[in-house]
Amino acid sequence: MSGGANSFSIKVDTASLDSWLTSMDERVDEAVRPAAQAMAQVFYDEVKRNVGKIGRVTGNLESSIYQAFSKDNSSQTRVTYHVSWNHKKAPHGHLVEYGYMRRYQMYLDGQGNVRPMVRPGMDGQSRPKRRASQAEKDAYYVPLPGGPKQVAARPFVRPAMNSSTIEMAIAAAQNKLVSYIFGDAQWN
Repeated sequence: MSGGANSFSIKVDTASLDSWLTSMDERVDEAVRPAAQAMAQVFYDEVKRNVGKIGRVTGNLESSIYQAFSKDNSSQTRVTYHVSWNHKKAPHGHLVEYGYMRRYQMYLDGQGNVRPMVRPGMDGQSRPKRRASQAEKDAYYVPLPGGPKQVAARPFVRPAMNSSTIEMAIAAAQNKLVSYIFGDAQWN
């Protein structure tokens, strides 16, 4: 110890502290993706619950919900997961999420698919193309009595982003980080 009357100095070897901090950095880097996945799992579970509340017609929407790691949008320190529905398995997902205008009477076919009813006499004729005029579609399909009807949205993804789910997701990520860095300790 040296110095004047009102000061002093201490020499400390910080090599072991530096080594510990370096190992901590490595554990944090290893924990980033599992922590992000823990957050995604919370949102995934909430979206699945929301779809369950809607009710089941064919089950395609429920089975199409996924969470996926996005390699293209991720790096060593930033991790992205997508939680959504598979548009090929459930192309009607956006209609459920955002609502739509229903113009035609519908029925459930033998495979469990909901289809618009075809007017008598139109059987065997090719159905109108997606971009066909409204008049062509109206001539082919059976319109609803009283005209088109707005079908309300039954959102299942957007409500999953509520404050309570966000808090649960943050807690899940914190717990995962703590368990990676310090073992099995839980975040309080």
